[in-house]
Amino acid sequence: MADNADRATDLAQQHVDTSLASRTWIGVDWARAECEECGDEIPAARREAAPWARTCIECQSIREQRGRHVR
Repeated sequence: MADNADRATDLAQQHVDTSLASRTWIGVDWARAECEECGDEIPAARREAAPWARTCIECQSIREQRGRHVR
């Protein structure tokens, strides 16, 4: 039989699950169309797959080679 702590944990998890389920993800709204490094357009497929991306694939590769992993 569940004790009060178990019931409280279950209730808290239900609140978290409900909040997350009702929240709309806003990542697409702030997806950048242009690379912040070179100014070229970030391909739509990259923006869809990684809406937080701030650089094109080529500039991101350069950043990673230089050790500048910045989001």
